[in-house]
Amino acid sequence: MPNVLELKKYPDKILRVKCKPVKKVDDDIRAVLNDMAFTMRAHNGVGLAATQVGLDKQLIVVDVGGGLISMVNPEIIEKKGEDSVEEGCLSLPEITVKISRAEEIQVKALDETGRDIIIDAKGLLAIAIQHEIDHINGILIIDRVNFIKKHFFKNKLLKNKKTAKST
Repeated sequence: MPNVLELKKYPDKILRVKCKPVKKVDDDIRAVLNDMAFTMRAHNGVGLAATQVGLDKQLIVVDVGGGLISMVNPEIIEKKGEDSVEEGCLSLPEITVKISRAEEIQVKALDETGRDIIIDAKGLLAIAIQHEIDHINGILIIDRVNFIKKHFFKNKLLKNKKTAKST
């Protein structure tokens, strides 16, 4: 039975880690991917990166309604167009940020069996994958806004964290 893993929230230092590549896809990695997918769904997310559950590994899971996609060592190899959408994040509760991202992407990764895969994504799937790849590179949505908005969001997140601790 999969486990719901603890979600790391801002300002946890693991969220700023540039993750290490996975050397071998084995049963342990498959178990982590399974737990990540279970955790993502338990929190009504559409994507989750390993850093968000405290792991320094290049692993992401995404499901925007077309079925689960698990990726090991994902890398964007092509980008086309541009789209701006409001994004939220399980690690930054109650924050949404309008971000400009590529409208279409091509991603190279390994699947849960260790085979090379290429994924052509557009729309919400492309945005979710880019968001999760940012996570494994230590980049948060608040890093993609101007200095003033970033300062505002950081203060709001820290205030929310203090309020949550006192209740």
